[in-house]
Amino acid sequence: MVEVAQVKKAGAGRYQVERVLGEGGMATVYLAHDQKHNRKVAVKVMRPELAATLGADRFLREVQVAAQLSHPHILPMHDSGESDGVLYYVMPYVEGETLKERIAKEGQLSVNDAMRLGREVAEALAYAHTRGIIHRDIKPGNILLQSGHALVADFGIARALGDEGEVLTKTGLAVGTPQYMAPEQATGEREVDGRADIYALGAVMYEMLCGQRPFRAGALGKLLRQVVQSEPESLRSVRAEIPAELEAVVTCALQKDPDARYRTGAEFAAELTRVHQKLRANQAEIDDEERF
Repeated sequence: MVEVAQVKKAGAGRYQVERVLGEGGMATVYLAHDQKHNRKVAVKVMRPELAATLGADRFLREVQVAAQLSHPHILPMHDSGESDGVLYYVMPYVEGETLKERIAKEGQLSVNDAMRLGREVAEALAYAHTRGIIHRDIKPGNILLQSGHALVADFGIARALGDEGEVLTKTGLAVGTPQYMAPEQATGEREVDGRADIYALGAVMYEMLCGQRPFRAGALGKLLRQVVQSEPESLRSVRAEIPAELEAVVTCALQKDPDARYRTGAEFAAELTRVHQKLRANQAEIDDEERF
């Protein structure tokens, strides 16, 4: 982790660092005060070994591209920079919780909430993919909840890493989180496209609905073998009340073969919308019958 003193020095004159918000495999997030605009922000600082391998020019160039994303369900970027080898970018500070925290608190989300949040993330992915940006690390911890709606964070890191395998070789880091990795990511394939994000969102929806991940082996090697070779327990065997139509949508997203998944986030979102509308219509019919 980058020392707090280094981070404070990097943001001197603009960002007053207050405390650590969280730490991941690639970066540490700090709560800071944006002195110029008098607002709280989240400053994400790359791990030193990753920063050294990426280089400031490449990092800032690629993050600048990701910063052009503007969508209701994508967390925007305010700023990025480099100081004495410290690479960082700045995002709004979202008061609320992550989807990971909500799942930990509630276990299984309601079917309606899971479908709505899944649709919002799928729409964000559709928007980013059409602009050539793949996230590569969709997971509950990267989905923030603001007034109950999804905000996808961390497109910047994925864009900076791109498809350059040497970055991962030199740092020993992997793009993605094993529990949500698509099989083609787990096997280290270089040609990974937006369908890897579709798979990851399917895994997130599985967890929202069941309160558990599709694959849960403790050892990394065994977990990756499950991702590549095994089928997850069916949604309805874990939670019988899940509609068959919704199970089919999530199962499609979790197919091992990328060609068998939804081709785009827009397709995924459209299917979730279709199922939601059908369930509402069915419920309306039941309500009408009960009134008579």
